[in-house]
Amino acid sequence: MNNTFKLRILQDDPIIHNVKTALGLPLFRGMPNIEDKPCLENCNKCIDVCPTNAIQLNPIKINLGLCVFCPQCEETCPENIIHFTNNFHTATDTREKLIVTKNIKSISPNTASKKIQKYFGKSLKLRQISAGGCNGCELELNALSNVNFDLGRYGIEFVASPRHADGIVISGPITKNMANAISIAYEAVPNPKVIILVGACAISGGIFKDSDQISRKFINENKIDIFIPGCPPHPITFMNALLDWLNKK
Repeated sequence: MNNTFKLRILQDDPIIHNVKTALGLPLFRGMPNIEDKPCLENCNKCIDVCPTNAIQLNPIKINLGLCVFCPQCEETCPENIIHFTNNFHTATDTREKLIVTKNIKSISPNTASKKIQKYFGKSLKLRQISAGGCNGCELELNALSNVNFDLGRYGIEFVASPRHADGIVISGPITKNMANAISIAYEAVPNPKVIILVGACAISGGIFKDSDQISRKFINENKIDIFIPGCPPHPITFMNALLDWLNKK
């Protein structure tokens, strides 16, 4: 019993009480910051090292839907124009807002409609679908139920069946073998329902976007409600995205 109390004192309070103001770890790579200064003439080093072609020049733009948040562009840029901050707020509700420029320091989804807030504001049940991912995003989503993040305290939980869900959370690039399964699961969710994409693979295909073994038909044919970029996204990024979208304090 004494050892239990000692361990509890040593661990301190493990719960993140306010995810909106939580501070990122020093080594965490979140929202990229682009300095307001010119590139060297004819310098394409950041483009050459980017594994997903997420960077454009003149002016510099980073597509967070493609970005895997590796440090290669940051390490390669001779002018130190690009660097990643520890800002967790990187999710949004449109693809257009995933494009980061020098003037954008943080992004978040717009508040959902009054109808959506009425339906899901107090209780949102989600069915997670792993559509060919590496299990990185799935591990972070699984962490949402632990004592540190405790997503359930906001009335947001993952369920086992799409028939019990209000929407689906997709991770992975969507392989051909999973394309039909996603459609079947989505059809089983009662209306109104939402679609949330988690990670670069789900949003754009990520490093697998040019593979002939993925099928993006479902993404192209359905309205996506929330895009949560990352490789993988941090649990707090996921939480902030849903809390902002549902206008929950």
